Amino acid sequence: MSLSNLKKNRKSQFDKLAEAAEKVASGTQSNGADDRFWKPTVDKAGNGSAIIRFLPPVEGEDIPFVRYWDHGFQGPGGWYIEKSLTTLGLDDPVSEYNTKLWNSGIESNKDIVRKQKRRLHYVANIYVVRDPGNPDNEGKVFLYEFGKKIFDKINDAMHPQFEDEEPVNPFDFWDGANFRLRIRNVEGYRNYDKSDFDSVGALSEDDDELEKIYAAQYPLQPLIDKSVFKTYEELAAKLQKVLGNVAPQTKAEDEEEIAPAWSPPAAEAKTPKSEEVSSVDFDDDDESLDFFKKLASDD
Repeated sequence: MSLSNLKKNRKSQFDKLAEAAEKVASGTQSNGADDRFWKPTVDKAGNGSAIIRFLPPVEGEDIPFVRYWDHGFQGPGGWYIEKSLTTLGLDDPVSEYNTKLWNSGIESNKDIVRKQKRRLHYVANIYVVRDPGNPDNEGKVFLYEFGKKIFDKINDAMHPQFEDEEPVNPFDFWDGANFRLRIRNVEGYRNYDKSDFDSVGALSEDDDELEKIYAAQYPLQPLIDKSVFKTYEELAAKLQKVLGNVAPQTKAEDEEEIAPAWSPPAAEAKTPKSEEVSSVDFDDDDESLDFFKKLASDD
């Protein structure tokens, strides 16, 4: 899609995007040293700020973001840090194990599920308008990985709650808006509540400049291609190693039953997919697993 066609068809693009975002809200892959990805800089107190602009879909793609789930937790046999096959709508061994534990009715098993929950990530192309922590990034295009909190702000901009508010497509070159990212450290966690969109305005009045930005974007679909996910069998073997085939040593108050160790379910008796048990999904605003990846690097 050329820039001129993008400009001409941006109303239909917004309608398609708004519908997709609404579906996602109601319900990639960052590899540490990958310099395609931008990360905001925070000070020693964990606070930081930047101004970014979310960019439209690249040529050949309809939606300007992708999402994926992963897991990161430690067991007796080491660290489990893997993308979840539920991203592709497939069965995933950790989701099956979590569902089994959650449905046991044993509260301590539910605590285990919370520790090895699915984590939700989004990835989009952005243009860095202002980056006080690293001014060299300004005026450049990057991939940006973010969590549910920021996506909710995007979705809220497209679906305002009040009648006197106009829907905004944050991914539009001309009728979009810059995003003021404000990061605070609240009780040891990153908080994005103060982040918000500026008033609507063009990223640039120079079409040649927009053409350069548009051409500098990265395809998103390869980040969630099936080829970047391990197979069910590979993930099952990794999970079995990490768990050490050790059952959670917990029991219900009035029961002697111990939750069994995980093992791959028989084909005819598959555990329900995690989507069928929403209680086991705990999506938060933790945007990366870099800490876990570092710890697991020797695994």
